[in-house]
Parts: sequence; structure tokens; C-alpha cells
Amino acid sequence: MGILEKIAEIEKEISRTQKNKATEYHLGLLKAKLAKYRAQLLEPSKSAGAKGEGFDVMKSGDARVALIGFPSVGKSTFLSLMTSTASEAASYEFTTLTCIPGVIEYKGANIQLLDLPGIIEGAAQGKGRGRQVIAVARTADVVIMMLDATKGDVQRALLEKELESVGIRLNRTKPNIYFKPKKGGGLSYNSTVPLTQCSEKLVQLILHEYKIFNAEVLFREDCTPDDFIDVIVGNRVYMPCLYVYNKVDQISIEEVDRLARRPHSVVISCGMKLNLDYLLERLWEYLALICLYTKKRGERPDFNDAIIMRRGASVEHVCHRIHRTLASQFKYALVWGTSTKYSPQRVGLTHVMEHEDVIQIVKK
Repeated sequence: MGILEKIAEIEKEISRTQKNKATEYHLGLLKAKLAKYRAQLLEPSKSAGAKGEGFDVMKSGDARVALIGFPSVGKSTFLSLMTSTASEAASYEFTTLTCIPGVIEYKGANIQLLDLPGIIEGAAQGKGRGRQVIAVARTADVVIMMLDATKGDVQRALLEKELESVGIRLNRTKPNIYFKPKKGGGLSYNSTVPLTQCSEKLVQLILHEYKIFNAEVLFREDCTPDDFIDVIVGNRVYMPCLYVYNKVDQISIEEVDRLARRPHSVVISCGMKLNLDYLLERLWEYLALICLYTKKRGERPDFNDAIIMRRGASVEHVCHRIHRTLASQFKYALVWGTSTKYSPQRVGLTHVMEHEDVIQIVKK
């Protein structure tokens, strides 16, 4: 019995089993087995011959955004509209067969946009170059899921399932669980909050499935067995995702309104160039980037050349970005902008910068 058959068997068993107090251990065990088989499926087999061809795209710019979606939803048209790169677009499926990168220039930042081939159902098992597509998506900072507004919610559910099965968690944060395998001493289990979905017995069963008998486990939030399995496996990627509904010019205004009000969703039309500027604004929000400007003593700030940093960056990060030796020679910095109580404010290395602040660094 191959791995795929085992996975299908377990999925059937999970869908058959009623969810109640009596079956939670059985379901927890099945989920642990399922995660284990899926991990085996993703690992390349030892006996495999020559490596398959991947999409070698060098990471460039300040952030990376991957376009994921079924064939013929308008990914290539979107790339051609947003960037100066022309990606071939036609009215038949699988027009794009490899990864095509483009660059969006927005608020002084260069955002790399990757147009990936369309995903089909079963991509996680390697159908239609699905594995390479998903492998590239794991390296992105934000995923844009292109959906066809005329197809309803079928596409979204299918794509989420494909990404979920390869360890990509969309719009979710990492579970707050401390987990550390040990050499001996059995299982030490604690929680700082009342747990409604996990119990010590279930945690023990799941760990036994992974052949872990000695470990320290501390739950700091009420998590599901799935979250706990994610922590044990440890190779999950948590990333923000923007659901973009294309072709809204072909549906009713009531349907457009319904889609636009959903969380993490934007409605656009590439054919009529509708709402693309709002999509860029939302993308900037999800990327959590900020622009900073530098100033020399006695001169006006340089507003043409911005430094792009991540939200929450400190003065020390800015120093490292300018030059690696600057932090060691740092005396103090003067900052103008929203992060200060008054302008200019004299700050140290730990001061957290905000969008469009101006900084002047004074060396020793």
C-alpha cells in the first residue's frame, strides 16, 4: 500500500468518525499519522534518479510576493499590468509553464512579484508541477491567491486545502506552545490556560506516534491537536495571504459587495483595470514595510532614496543596513517623525522607527 493510498484511507476514516468526547483520542492519532505520511510524501525519495527541474528565481528587491491560483484566472495579465514584465496571457489553460518574475515599484520599494504556473487539484502530490510551485510559494513573504469571481468559493477551498497539506498556514500565527524533546525523564506537561481541545493523554498519544517519549510541553494558549502536531513537525510556514477575486466585471454588484466584505479579500478586474491601486495599498499593509529617509548634518533630508525596512525595525537595524561597521561607531541618532515625542529627538540603538521617519546618525 503506497503512501497516497494510506493518506486517502486516513482521510476517509477521519470524515467517517463522529467528533465527540469519546473519539477525540482516535482522531488525534489519525491526524498525527496523516501529518507523518504527508511529510514523507514531501521528502524526495532516496532512490530517485536525476533531480527534477525546479524554478530557480533569485530573490531580489525588498520583498517577495507569489501569485498562486488555478489556470486561467488572470495571474499573467495581473503581472503584465503591475510590472514592466510581459508574461504571455491567452484564453487557454497553462499558458504559463515556468516561473516568471516581475518587479512592482511602489512607495520607493521594489517588490518582486512571481507569476507561477496554475495549480491543479492534487498539486501537493506532485501533479502538474505542483510541488515546485508550492516550494516557491514557501519562500515568499506574502501569497496573493488569485481566484475567479465567477466560480464562487470552490477554488478558494481547494487551494487552501492544497497549501495546508504541504505545511503552509495562511493568515495564522504560530501556536504559542513550548516544546522541547529531552534525553530522559518522561513527559512533563503543563498549561498556563484552561485547555478545551487537548488533554495530557492526547498529547502523549500524539508524541508516541512520533516516537517521542521524553519531552517538555507547555501550552500558553488553547490550541487544537493540529496546532500541536505543527509544533512537533516544526517545518510549517506561517504567512499572510491576500485573496484577490478577479473578473468582477462579469458578476452582479451584490456578489461583488459580498466578496469584498470577506476578511483578507480584494476584488479587482484586470480586463477593465478596476481597483488595482487599492490592491497595492493592501499589499503594502500585508508586507509590513516602512520607508525611512536619511539626513546629513546641515543638509536637507534625501527624500529620493528611501531605506526600506520591516515594521518594528530599530535604529540598530538601520545602521546595519547602511553599513555593517556603523553600529559599532554609533554615538546617537536624531529622529524626526511619528515615532518621536518631539522633533528632532535624540535616540539610542533600541529606538523603534516608524513609516516615513527621517534619521541622522552621529558617530563617535
